[in-house]
Amino acid sequence: MLGSKLPDPRQIVRAYLVSVGVWCALSLLTGWSYYNFYEPNLHASFRDMLLLAGSRGLAYALLTPPIFYLVHRYADSASRAWYPFAYALGLCPFMLLYACIRWVVLPPWDSSRQQYVSRLGHGPLELIYGGFADQITIYIAIVVAAHAFEYFQRVRKQELERYEYQQALAACELQALKMQLHPHFLFNTLHGISTLIDSDGASAKAMIVKLSSLLRTALQHSGSDLVPLQGELKFVREYLELEEIRFGKRLRIVWSIAPDTHQVLVPQLILQPVVENAIRHGIAGSRDKGFVEISAERSEEVLELRVRNSVAITRATGNGVGLRNTAARLRHLYSDEATFSFTVAEDHAATTILRFPALSSYAPLVPPAAESRYQEQVNSG
Repeated sequence: MLGSKLPDPRQIVRAYLVSVGVWCALSLLTGWSYYNFYEPNLHASFRDMLLLAGSRGLAYALLTPPIFYLVHRYADSASRAWYPFAYALGLCPFMLLYACIRWVVLPPWDSSRQQYVSRLGHGPLELIYGGFADQITIYIAIVVAAHAFEYFQRVRKQELERYEYQQALAACELQALKMQLHPHFLFNTLHGISTLIDSDGASAKAMIVKLSSLLRTALQHSGSDLVPLQGELKFVREYLELEEIRFGKRLRIVWSIAPDTHQVLVPQLILQPVVENAIRHGIAGSRDKGFVEISAERSEEVLELRVRNSVAITRATGNGVGLRNTAARLRHLYSDEATFSFTVAEDHAATTILRFPALSSYAPLVPPAAESRYQEQVNSG
């Protein structure tokens, strides 16, 4: 009932059911208190006291949802200066309606004689005179409760909107980071192809074919934030095959992937920019042979991806878009649960380490019994 200007019938029914349930519980407590504390010497039956409290509670239950609706409907549009006057005017119809409902449900109760009296000669107005203080108190309590509920609903709605806004903002930022990665990867690969066109046309042609396959794979999964590590490694393998065409015997690749990591969910293209950075600043800047080692380990609920590579003595300059984007994506997806580090040792070997929660997708293809790690080494020369 509180969600729109024209309440849905189901919301109206739900509001009245809640109101009747609450007032029934209060009426039961009130009837018990009447029986035990207020009229101990008049020997009133518990049944009469319960019926008396129940008839009053039913009247209040029927009047509570309209008050909640009016507070919700006019809380913003009404002027603050008119609030006390408007609620004061509302007291009169509230008391009149309460008296009429109470009078229809049960005859008036004569406390001095401990019995219900005939409705003839005892109109609804007598019920107002006999208990106006209680009715005013209940009316104020219902109005206060309606405002408290309205405030709670608005705070919850604002929190939900703020959460949805933050989620949408994070999704937009992640999408922007992914859109940066594709042109960056494409530019660097095309630059490598351009260097081979004059000297080795066959290799340049093979790289173009490989690049088209890579782009097709990237576009097929462009809408996914998380993919199994097995799929990410497949993409990296194809990328490294492309670079092997370019560098030939100068490039040596070492794989060390734990079997229990294949089905762990990882951000799409989280590893490729790191490997690309290793190629660009390690192999491309040196005439000597170089290496790239890629490993994956799972420790309890944490996945660790490690890329270690040789670094040229004279390092190539770059703006580090791939590494910055990788760190930013980990921060957006996992907050403080992920870490990213990049170090260069004295032996001219750079190491990039990514740690983040290990979220499994489905049953692993590798049997659980195969717990020992395996190594696959591919030597180009």
